[in-house]
Amino acid sequence: MRTLYDVPAPAKLNLFLHITGRRSDGYHLLQSVFMLLDWQDKLHFERSASSAIGRDDLASTTALPADDLCVRAARTLQAATGCTQGVQIGLEKTIPAQAGMGGGSSNAATTLLALNRLWQLNLPRQALERIGLTLGADVPFFLRGHNAWVEGVGEQITPLTGPAALPPARFLVIKPRAGLETGKIFSSPLLQRDTKQARIVGFAADHYGFGHNDLQRAASGLCPDMQNAIAFLEQQGFVARMTGSGSAVFAKIERNPDLAKAASDWQIRVCENLQKHPLLEWAQD
Repeated sequence: MRTLYDVPAPAKLNLFLHITGRRSDGYHLLQSVFMLLDWQDKLHFERSASSAIGRDDLASTTALPADDLCVRAARTLQAATGCTQGVQIGLEKTIPAQAGMGGGSSNAATTLLALNRLWQLNLPRQALERIGLTLGADVPFFLRGHNAWVEGVGEQITPLTGPAALPPARFLVIKPRAGLETGKIFSSPLLQRDTKQARIVGFAADHYGFGHNDLQRAASGLCPDMQNAIAFLEQQGFVARMTGSGSAVFAKIERNPDLAKAASDWQIRVCENLQKHPLLEWAQD
């Protein structure tokens, strides 16, 4: 009998992103709030008879590398556990790449969660997070499963639940055609690295207006069309901001936007935030 799953991998937005310093090893220290979004990739997992890891593109808008984060996550999980089972992964990719929306990291997290169940490994969430961190700094956030206050180099994750939970909201997200390479932004001479440390209580007083994105100035010089997207949102009276290392930008909206003057090659979606990851219950703490 075949065993298979069809599961989502949600994107994220950085509501703000402050660079507060730099470690001696070159890694940047940050503060941010990561928010789960209902813009999602879909992944299909079917257990195979051999130990091989395969992947198919399902209605993806762009060709994907053969050794993407889904495949790497599956192989890393095999290596970490000694598992000899295999899987065929189908990926329906809609979250844009080089957008600052965490699509690849979310795919990796969903792969770990799905294969942990499909292969009956029964690893606790903490073990999956240790494996996920070797794949990317954002992967543990998606495995944790809640909107979160994030610090350090991305490894300090404080879930925003209960009284600290983010209010439901709608967002207009725009991804310009051009993408951005994170390395170029972090090496830019325009990047400031001395933003004062913030506190959750300050953020909670203005969830969707707090702070700024320290990467935005450097990114604007590398991707002028991103600044055009921000200007488009501001012309409509919205407060716009880049997410992550871009090039996607977003604005919280309380009315339907007028998209008549939007560039034809932008990817545009009206999205809602999620209170928890759809697969939150697939791993035990």
